[in-house]
Amino acid sequence: MAGFTQVAGGHHWRFEDLRELMAKASPARSGDCLAGIAAQSDAERAAAQMALADVPLKRFLEEALVPYEADEVTRLIIDSHDRAAFAPVSHLTVGSFRDWLLGEQATEQSLRALAPGLTPEMAAAVSKIMRVQDLVLVAQKIRVVTAFRNTVGLRGRMSTRLQPNHPTDAAAGIAASVLDGLLYGNGDAMIGINPATDSLGAIGELLKMLDGVIQRYGIPTQSCVLTHVTSSIAAIERGLPLDLVFQSIAGTQAANESFGISLSVLQEGYEAGLSLKRGTVGQNLMYFETGQGSALSANAHHGVDQQTCEARAYAVARHFNPFLVNTVVGFIGPEYLYNGKQIIRAGLEDHFCGKLLGVPMGCDICYTNHAEADQDDMDMLLTLLGVAGINFIMGIPGSDDVMLNYQTTSFHDALYARQALGLKPAPEFEAWLAHTGILRQDGGRLQLGRDVPPAFRPALAHLG
Repeated sequence: MAGFTQVAGGHHWRFEDLRELMAKASPARSGDCLAGIAAQSDAERAAAQMALADVPLKRFLEEALVPYEADEVTRLIIDSHDRAAFAPVSHLTVGSFRDWLLGEQATEQSLRALAPGLTPEMAAAVSKIMRVQDLVLVAQKIRVVTAFRNTVGLRGRMSTRLQPNHPTDAAAGIAASVLDGLLYGNGDAMIGINPATDSLGAIGELLKMLDGVIQRYGIPTQSCVLTHVTSSIAAIERGLPLDLVFQSIAGTQAANESFGISLSVLQEGYEAGLSLKRGTVGQNLMYFETGQGSALSANAHHGVDQQTCEARAYAVARHFNPFLVNTVVGFIGPEYLYNGKQIIRAGLEDHFCGKLLGVPMGCDICYTNHAEADQDDMDMLLTLLGVAGINFIMGIPGSDDVMLNYQTTSFHDALYARQALGLKPAPEFEAWLAHTGILRQDGGRLQLGRDVPPAFRPALAHLG
């Protein structure tokens, strides 16, 4: 198809195709520079954004950035596109779509109905011409609600994944972190462990331990051990108490193959999880993690910019009706997101695009120790995402994961966001917190109880 030209600053800019235009229009980030596809100057970036604003949304249905014949993710996107849902905005350009999203006609109801009609490339395109406040304003209109043993994503609520990782999977260390997190009101999104080993025997012991804690204390939450989907299938076949099925995913077939998965393997895992019927208030049970740069790191990006590749991963996710989707935004390192500014922008883009596509988005607000970022940057992203209506964030002792060796958000950070923004946990979990005395009502707001609840004192004495 024809390329694009734009006159700006007395210069004629030429972009050969939609893939190049999208890459050049992306806000600056180190990954696109590494790939050699980023704009060479702010002037070129601005020209690309101006040209992108004039592109009809329909063009994204006519020009695939990753070839249809060579990529099953592209085939999923095109074949599952809902033209009836797309109809209300089918006449718009990227720029006028931005105006529509910011206007009064874009409501929680209309955006929910629109989601099946949008492709990831449309969502990525409009995000590239939006300011930070635009990304926040539109995202907070959208609610994607899911349920397993509790209900996540409701307006006025923000959940947390309690992440009690331990470098040797030691039961006592994990239990101490779980208890610490629960006593700070964390864990309603799930209690999820990144295992130190992928041994099925070790994974089984972790699953049984987490299930024992949940059952013993009657906690309305779900557990997950973040092992490969094929290991989860094997665990289910052995009769182990598995709640959520986990897998890291990406936005191209080749990138997913580097993870050892395909859409058919994910479907097998989804069906295996459903067969257990362990949910009590719903059966959303897939947990996916993503991150900008994963396709590029596998040399599987097809020349597509990293943010658009990330949005394509959300098409994979929504196909399996997930309970949670987590962009681990700063984990992949400064080669892809160099500093706090790039991490903040990427986290807001991911959240916006995911929710626009109907995906229940959370964010691991994080960075590695060799990135040009610090906890002040994470506080800014945490606050912005809280305002934007994030479904869940991470809760980790001291914000320092001692197994994965990266910096993220702590139990205290979740308390800050809930208190500052008037947010509550999932309703079923909130009721449990009140019943146990962990949290109490104080002037209509949840506050930490002053004493350790009696039910937890034996466990605390055993650990201490």
